[in-house]
Amino acid sequence: MIKELCLLMLLFVSVLSGAEKVSNPVSPVGHDPWIVLHDGVYYYCYSSGGRIKVNSSADMIEALQFRGKTVWRPERGKEYSQSLWAPELHYVQGRWYIYVAADDGRNENHRMFVLAAKSDDACGEYEFKGKISDKSDKWAIDGTVMEYAGGLYFIWSGWEGDEDVRQDLYIAPMSDPLTISGERVCISKPEYDWEKVGNPLVNEGPQILRSPAGDVFIIYSASGSWSDSYCLGQLRLIGADPLKAESWVKKDKPVFAGTDKVFSPGHASFTRSQDGKEDWIVYHTARAKGSGWRRDCNIKRFGWSETGEPVFGEPLDKGVLFPGPAGGDIVPEQPVK
Repeated sequence: MIKELCLLMLLFVSVLSGAEKVSNPVSPVGHDPWIVLHDGVYYYCYSSGGRIKVNSSADMIEALQFRGKTVWRPERGKEYSQSLWAPELHYVQGRWYIYVAADDGRNENHRMFVLAAKSDDACGEYEFKGKISDKSDKWAIDGTVMEYAGGLYFIWSGWEGDEDVRQDLYIAPMSDPLTISGERVCISKPEYDWEKVGNPLVNEGPQILRSPAGDVFIIYSASGSWSDSYCLGQLRLIGADPLKAESWVKKDKPVFAGTDKVFSPGHASFTRSQDGKEDWIVYHTARAKGSGWRRDCNIKRFGWSETGEPVFGEPLDKGVLFPGPAGGDIVPEQPVK
């Protein structure tokens, strides 16, 4: 606890003094961090205390704090009243939407739901629009939206059947931001040893990442989030039709994994610096070895390989200073090793 407070004080001193150096964790509390940069503002969407909140700032690290405004609170006694997991804020077709997993208090009833903003303000009130599901209506969490080649797609983690034995990644077409319009297609199952730590087996947290050249990747989380072995895997779109399983190729090794000092890095989102020159991964880690779902929020700058794939390297050790994201006081671009 003392170490965490010292790191937090170091962060706040750096921010207040305008220093260019920061250190992880950038926030001592964090889970499934979702951040998006829109018109010069970072929006951080998260769940806390049975509510969905959105924090905003022109500064990435300031945005990644649990100081957001409540934008939606579910009614009691509904199928979506409890266990709000991993909300994501998306600006789709000119309107803000939030996609969130929720249930009625029983995990087997987890499904994806969608909210729509009542105004143009991402931090304003949202209205409940209903469940978003394909016709199979199976267990579902971690839904995200992909716009590709004029089409709209929903990607999520779900069960094949009605028992909690394995989480796979699915994709389905959308006719609009509120509606899945076709059957789901499985594009990833846990198959490598690094994806199979824990029971049930897990592929979850899919996130879209586009390269500077326009290539499309899904970066997802693998193995049990409660374990020290949670890590990130990668799918790459190689075919013209994202609804065909063979259009996605999986990397046989994790692309971002823990070290002997950093444990369970996972459930990432991606953004850019204010100057548009830097790519950043935002992710949670376990606060310490064996701490399970007690997690904090971290960031790291990453680059791209000659073959066009993201190069994340290793998570930065906690407490180690590094250049923060370029913004008002532009940090000179640093080479990615």
